[in-house]
Amino acid sequence: MKLSAPARICAKRERSPCLAIALPAAALLALVPAAPSTAATAAETESARLQAQLDRLDHELDSQRALIDRQAIQIAAQQKEIDALKMNLALANSRGAGMLADNLSPSEASAPAPGEPVGEAPAEPSNEEEAAVRAIPREQGVLTPAKMLVFEADYEYDHGSSNRLVFRGIELVPGIQLGLIEASDADRDAIITTPSLRYGVTSRFELDARLPYLYRNDNISVLEQRDQQIVRGVHLIDHGLGDAEATIRYELNPARPLKPIWIASLRVKSRTGRGPFEVPYDQFGVAKGLATGSGFWGVEPGFNFLLPSDPIVLYGGLSYFHQFARKIDRMIGDTPVGRVKPGGAIGANIGFGFALNPRFSYSMGFSDTFIAPTESEIGDTIQHSARLQAAQLQFGMSYRFTEKQSVNLGFDFGVTKDAPDLSVILRLPIILMK
Repeated sequence: MKLSAPARICAKRERSPCLAIALPAAALLALVPAAPSTAATAAETESARLQAQLDRLDHELDSQRALIDRQAIQIAAQQKEIDALKMNLALANSRGAGMLADNLSPSEASAPAPGEPVGEAPAEPSNEEEAAVRAIPREQGVLTPAKMLVFEADYEYDHGSSNRLVFRGIELVPGIQLGLIEASDADRDAIITTPSLRYGVTSRFELDARLPYLYRNDNISVLEQRDQQIVRGVHLIDHGLGDAEATIRYELNPARPLKPIWIASLRVKSRTGRGPFEVPYDQFGVAKGLATGSGFWGVEPGFNFLLPSDPIVLYGGLSYFHQFARKIDRMIGDTPVGRVKPGGAIGANIGFGFALNPRFSYSMGFSDTFIAPTESEIGDTIQHSARLQAAQLQFGMSYRFTEKQSVNLGFDFGVTKDAPDLSVILRLPIILMK
């Protein structure tokens, strides 16, 4: 074997030192060709580690996306529930009902809404729908919450006037008349005080009882042109209890956002007041007193709706009032009066309430009542009165002092000759029990 130069030098010397140098050199030479293979293995290991980390991050991202989707669904459901609770709060407080939190469990009442800081007192809600409903006329309001008793004092002033010219005869030529000419000028004023109680049997069923007391003042001047001119003046003042009435109302469907709330009602009116056939008359058939009631029992079914749409609330209704006929059997002057059947009345109204802030709001509306002719048995004949049309423009406003007390002021303006010229209504609802 041919030795290299270092090996030959070592062979001439002692063998042990040469072996000490040759063996590390051989080991180093053995490592040189193995270096590229080790680097490739390290790169593969690092790549595998990075791929595993990427897979883990992708998995965590997918998990977070799924969690966000679930939270989005929960937030949408909670927002829908919050909208429903806000509407219920507005409707519950519309007639002095107080806070809806009294009807919630402690956990529901204290739970913060999504987005509110935990541990901090939430800001007072600005519920404009609640204020808008307060200004709506009492008959259109929503129901009293369950187990709540509300006392309401109503004060109403009505003024009406009429000027009528009646000619009974013939007109020979224009300006020349033969017969009876009668002109009348009447001014009628009435003050009506009506205490009422409302009780919520359930959140969708309500009872309402009312007992009015009337004070009336009528001034009537009559001019009759017969053979000679006769002027007669009548001034009548009277007061007394009116017709007591009771009403039940039922909410047909629960409140839903952007959906109308339908309310069915049934009103029963008694004849506790003094009727027009019960006042005294003189020998000429002229009344010497004033009626404080209709003199007939009546029943009135109806349907109303409310459509909250922040910041306004639309309302409307339709009703039919039927009074039951009865026999009078009385002589008025020298004329016998037998059976009298009052005409039915169809009423309709439409309007809206608008909230300027959570305490003050106003409403505007229109109502119209068509009254069918009354059928009366006068002597041996059956006579029918004229049809009546009573239409009014309505304006109201409301201010809430506290959660238990508010004040409503309404104005009705007659737009037909059969309607009162002006009505002013002041309502003071107070919660007695909740």
